[in-house]
Amino acid sequence: MAASKCSRLSGALVKQLLDSVDSVLLDCDGVIWRGEQAVPGAPEVVNSLKKSGKKVFFVTNNSTKTRKMYADKLGRLGFDAAEDEVFGTAYCSAVFLRTVCGIQGKVYLIGSHAMRQELEAMGIQQVGVGPDPVSGGQSDWANVPLDPDVRAVLVGFDEHFSYMKLNRALQYLCDPECQFVGTNTDTRLPLEGGKAVPGTGCLLKSVETAAQRQAQVVGKPSNFMFECVADQFGLDPSKCLMVGDRLDTDIMLGSNCGLKTLLTLTGVSTVADAEAHQRSGCPHRQKMVPDYYVDSIAEILPALQG
Repeated sequence: MAASKCSRLSGALVKQLLDSVDSVLLDCDGVIWRGEQAVPGAPEVVNSLKKSGKKVFFVTNNSTKTRKMYADKLGRLGFDAAEDEVFGTAYCSAVFLRTVCGIQGKVYLIGSHAMRQELEAMGIQQVGVGPDPVSGGQSDWANVPLDPDVRAVLVGFDEHFSYMKLNRALQYLCDPECQFVGTNTDTRLPLEGGKAVPGTGCLLKSVETAAQRQAQVVGKPSNFMFECVADQFGLDPSKCLMVGDRLDTDIMLGSNCGLKTLLTLTGVSTVADAEAHQRSGCPHRQKMVPDYYVDSIAEILPALQG
C-alpha cells in the first residue's frame, strides 16, 4: 500500500485497498448523491461492493431524515440498501441518549420530526418539535413553563429555531443534571452553485453560548458515530474504509477511529485543502489528511468489475 498520505487512488492501488478492507462506510451527500441525483456510477459501485462480499454502511450527519427515509431515497436512486445499514444523526442521537446517557425521562428537542420519530422508536418521549413563537417579556421568558420530566436537551437541525427555543433550552440546561447533546457541528450546508445555508453547528453553538455549557456531540467526527456501527455489526477498524467529501467530518472520523480514508472530490473539500493540512505540521490538521483521493467514487468501479 502507498507509503505517503493524500495519494491519488488509481491503477493496482485500487484493488490493493479494496482487498485490505471488508467494510466500507460512505457519507451520502457529495459522495454518492448530490441533492436528488445519484453521483454517476455511484449506485454501481455500492451494488458491486456488496456483490463482492463487502459490508456497506451509509453514515450521515444530516438529522432531518429517519433511517427508513434514507433507505427509501437510496432505493429510489438505484442503491441496494437496507434500513439497518443507515446511520444518520437522528437515529444515532437516540442510541446515544439511551445507551450512553441512560436517559430516564423526556428530551427537550430542538430538531426535526424525523428526530422525534427516532427518539420515539427508542422509547424516548420528547417535547419541543415545531414552532415556539415569542410572547410576553423578559420576566416571562425567564419563567417560561418547563416540563418537569425533561432530563436532556437535544439539538439538531431545526428550521423553526427561534429565540424562545434558545431560551427554553437555556432554562432546562440551568439544571446541571440535565444532559446536553448535539447531533453535529457542521456550520454550513453547501448547496449547488456555490450557495450555502447555516447548518446545525450554528444552532448548537447558540445554545452552548446561552447555557455556558458544551454539548456532547454524536455526529462525525465524533468516535461515537463509528462505534454505533461497529458495535451493531462487529467491525474491525483496521478492515474499514471511510469514504467522504469533507475533511473536517468524514476524514477526521476515519483518522480518529483508525480507519483507512478516501476523499472524493464531488463534494466540499479539495486536494488543495488536504495538502495544506498536510504541510501545516499541526497534529490536529494532520487528522484531516486522507490516505487517498479520487475525483469520483465511480473511479473504483473498474477494479470491482475486473
